[in-house]
Amino acid sequence: MSDLIVGRKEKKIKIKKPDGYHTFSIRIKRESVDKLDSIASKTGRTRNEIIGIFLEYGAEHCIIEEKEEP
Repeated sequence: MSDLIVGRKEKKIKIKKPDGYHTFSIRIKRESVDKLDSIASKTGRTRNEIIGIFLEYGAEHCIIEEKEEP
């Protein structure tokens, strides 16, 4: 018995090279999205760029306070 192959098309997929970025998803309120979109529009940057700038700034300026023991 022979196999029947109908409409076979080959698709070449390039191996993605590491670019130093990591993709992940988050869940945020609609109001936050609207604010980010407004900032992006006013600055000519993408929403992704704005989020990256904010996260980098927050991580660099984060202060962790020690919890006081009761």
